Order: sequence, then C-alpha cells, then structure tokens
Amino acid sequence: MDLVEKYLGEANMQVANTIKKQLGHKAAVMMGAKNFVGGDNYLSFRIGRNAKGINYIKITLTSMDLYDIEFGSIRGMNYKVKYEAKGIYADMMHDVIEQNTGMYLSL
Repeated sequence: MDLVEKYLGEANMQVANTIKKQLGHKAAVMMGAKNFVGGDNYLSFRIGRNAKGINYIKITLTSMDLYDIEFGSIRGMNYKVKYEAKGIYADMMHDVIEQNTGMYLSL
C-alpha cells in the first residue's frame, strides 16, 4: 500500500471516527455496541437487546452537516428498518437513540 492509498483510507474513516467520538465510549458500552463498520459518511453498529427490538443503528452524516439515524432489526438474512430520524444535531444524538431504543445512555 502506498502513501496515497493509506491517506485515502484514513480520510474515508475520519467521519466514522468523529461519529464514534461524538457518541462516546460510555454510551457505546451502555448499549452493548459491537461490530462497528464505518464508511465515507457513516458509522453502523449492532446493539444489545432492548424493549423496542432494535439491534442495528446506522448514523449517516448529511451534506448539511446534520445526522440521519436509521434504527433497524437484523434477523438472519432479513433487515427491516423500524425508525428513521433525519436532520439530527450531534448534541441530540443521545436523546434520539434513547427514545427509539428504550435504552439509557447515561447514568
């Protein structure tokens, strides 16, 4: 891998790493977040059991510097979107996740 490929790979993950930082380590642990996958403008991960049956969250950065959050359920090879929240500011992310999963992200 040359320097250009290495740089492009790091640049593509910059958004995913920023989303993960904004979410916070404590919140990720409280949700039981695992299997993090990042892309050019998104971060997705699986979460533990909760009252609303959500086990997958995808957070996407939009061109307006806001976030779209997709809450879904993965069962085998089937995926179903249960809720979508669009135009979310970074400081509202915890509240939206708490409302749509029923999980508390802080003590």
